[in-house]
Amino acid sequence: MRRSEVLAEESIVCLQKALNHLREIWELIGIPEDQRLQRTEVVKKHIKDLLDMMIAEEESLKERLIKSISICQKELNTLCSELHVEPFQEEGETTILQLEKDLRTQVELMRKQKKERKQELKLLQEQDQELCEILCMPHYDVDSSSVPSLEELSQFRQHVATLRETKASRREEFVNIKRQIVLCMEELDHTPDTSFERDAVCEDEDAFCLSLENIATLQKLLRQLEMRKSQNEAVCEGLRAQIRELWDRLQIPVEEREAVATVMTGSKAKVRKALQLEVDRLEELKMQNMKKVIEAIRVELAQYWDQCFYSQEQRQAFAPYYAEDYTENLLQLHDAEIVRLRNYYELHKELFEGVQKWEESWRLFLDFERKASDPSRFTNRGGNLLKEEKQRAKLQKTLPKLEEELKARIETWEREHSKAFVVNGQKFMEYVSEQWEAHRLEKERAKQERQLKNKKQTETEMLYGSAPRTPSKRRGLAPNTPGKVRKLNTTAMSNATANSSIRPVFGGTVYRSPVSRLPPSGSKPVITSTCSGKKTPRAGRHGADKENLELNGSILSGGYPASAPLQRNFSINSVASTYSEFARELSKASKSDAASRILNSTNIQS
Repeated sequence: MRRSEVLAEESIVCLQKALNHLREIWELIGIPEDQRLQRTEVVKKHIKDLLDMMIAEEESLKERLIKSISICQKELNTLCSELHVEPFQEEGETTILQLEKDLRTQVELMRKQKKERKQELKLLQEQDQELCEILCMPHYDVDSSSVPSLEELSQFRQHVATLRETKASRREEFVNIKRQIVLCMEELDHTPDTSFERDAVCEDEDAFCLSLENIATLQKLLRQLEMRKSQNEAVCEGLRAQIRELWDRLQIPVEEREAVATVMTGSKAKVRKALQLEVDRLEELKMQNMKKVIEAIRVELAQYWDQCFYSQEQRQAFAPYYAEDYTENLLQLHDAEIVRLRNYYELHKELFEGVQKWEESWRLFLDFERKASDPSRFTNRGGNLLKEEKQRAKLQKTLPKLEEELKARIETWEREHSKAFVVNGQKFMEYVSEQWEAHRLEKERAKQERQLKNKKQTETEMLYGSAPRTPSKRRGLAPNTPGKVRKLNTTAMSNATANSSIRPVFGGTVYRSPVSRLPPSGSKPVITSTCSGKKTPRAGRHGADKENLELNGSILSGGYPASAPLQRNFSINSVASTYSEFARELSKASKSDAASRILNSTNIQS
């Protein structure tokens, strides 16, 4: 049994006890029955009225709860529709009081959400309005009378965030452009003369409208100022170049140049004005020193002619170069020609530099070829010969490659310009071929002269005898310098022994010619055999085998062969290639023919 039921039964028992107690009192007092009945009716009425009143109040409460439930349900449905959420559903069976409480709580929650969304929407609209006014963009399209959904609020927030980013980026761009504009205006000494320029430069940065049109106008203004600045810089640089050129032509002293050094940098309006004044002053001075200026220009013209590889005919084609009437017209002609040549050189600078590189490589190649044919190069110190050989080998590889590269570039240039590229009045490749042909002919001429010289020397030695050449100092040889060659008369020869009559090479002795002489008695001539001190040419030298002459096929071995007949011509093929080998052969010859040499000396003396 529930507690309420128990309380109800206890109330009934209490009521019965109270009525019984009243009856007892009434009986004790002696109240008649009819009065006791009346009094009981009164008690009944009081109790009934009290209960009726209580029941009415509870019924009223019930009605109020039911009405509240109905109102809450209607409002809740409306709020769910406005907030775009699912309608509220009570889970399970519940009492009227609990249902009313749950519905009222849910309504209050929905009202709070609606209020928050409306407040956020209002805040976002205010931010959107502010940003759109700065960026000059249309406002975000949203219904402010309705309650926005969570998705709509999210999109609105994202839109506002995008506007903030756009504002930040445009502001940064605006600040950078404004800073550059201010610098350009300061450089050009320009003051803002339009309302837009004043708004962009002079007004507060936060008040400037960051629209795309304004940003584009700012960029256009910056480009215009930069173009003016570039033009001004070009003009100033041209004035400086003109000043330097006039300084050089007029040979202005350094002290006078340093006086205007402050305006040789920068491009402000005052700098440009100062430069123009200096140019005007120098131009006036140039007119006063016409001859000196024209001669300076002619020196520069000659330099450009050399750099452009002009032939003599091309140089003579500029007739004013040779004129001696130094007038302003002549100066103008020279100025125009130097400008034309300068532009021509700059336009084809890469080709001319390539040709210049080939010229330098060619001169170095000829220098190496000359050194290679010089016998004295073997007396080098510190490994210079090895270094030269490496450079020469490298140059022999790079020079043809450079020629091929130049040939390809020149062919491309000729196709583009539809004319021939000339060096010293002829096509470059023809010029290169002529250089190679001239080098080949020079080598042939040198070879023939060398062969002729060797032939004449050999014939002279065979007729008149040969003197050993003083050898150069070499590593491993005696450090003493050979003495002077001393002539020997017949008396000295008759008293000399076999070992003393033929001295080593380093003694500088003059040896007798192997040609026979008639004895005083008229008998058959006694042939004396001596060896020449001449070095054998290098085996690696071109044409060395051809230069060794053979006479009647005989071989000169340093002494007579056992079966050698008298008055036989000898060859010089057996001359030793080194001084040490030559000394050894000479020693052997002196030992084997000592007796015959002494006898020959005696016969010559008698």
